[in-house]
Amino acid sequence: MLNKRFILNAKDISKAVSGPGGELTILKPTSLAVAQGDSLAIVGPSGSGKTTLLGLLAGLDQPSGGSVELLDRNLSAMSEDERAALRGQGVGFVFQSFHLLDSLTAEENVMLPLELAGADDVVTQARDILTRVGLGDRLDHYPNQLSGGEKQRVAIARAYAGQPQILFADEPTGNLDSATGQEIINLLFDLNQQAGTALVLVTHEQRLADRCARVIRLEAGQIQSESEPRLVAES
Repeated sequence: MLNKRFILNAKDISKAVSGPGGELTILKPTSLAVAQGDSLAIVGPSGSGKTTLLGLLAGLDQPSGGSVELLDRNLSAMSEDERAALRGQGVGFVFQSFHLLDSLTAEENVMLPLELAGADDVVTQARDILTRVGLGDRLDHYPNQLSGGEKQRVAIARAYAGQPQILFADEPTGNLDSATGQEIINLLFDLNQQAGTALVLVTHEQRLADRCARVIRLEAGQIQSESEPRLVAES
């Protein structure tokens, strides 16, 4: 990672919540850093704290302790509106359940975050990225007219449309069959390499984790192992 800028730096972040039996620790103090263009997989059994960690890194939730610097900003020192603005400017998201708006076409779903960010020529940008993900002939289709794989392609197009510096993905192939899942994996890493976008993802799929340069394994809310950085295999 020499000469690469770290765009995500988490130091001793933890998460605890109050429950009927007292305080419940979901994530124990955890530190990690992600450089520009890096790819990191977070793996582990259900309930190990993977999604909680992802949410803290992305500023969707606040840690009980520790700090997160995202795109050179200390998330703990920012208001929720400021964190939302930061996410809108330099962060992309892809979720297992797609999170598309059913009342909007594929093109409109991709245009929406661009419009909210005040981008220019949003129609051209939306059509260009949808064509890149293989949906140039599905621009006017609504989510209920698309397959699961096509919905995830729209979600990926929406995530990359704003040219984010970092993309967070939570089980991006979780709702897809094996063949479609492989297509989505290839697409994610093709765009990751072409755009130089850092990629941080949570997954149960070993084949998806194997495509990342680094893999962190969580168990019971703490890192059990971390692989040495390696070159990412081409698709």
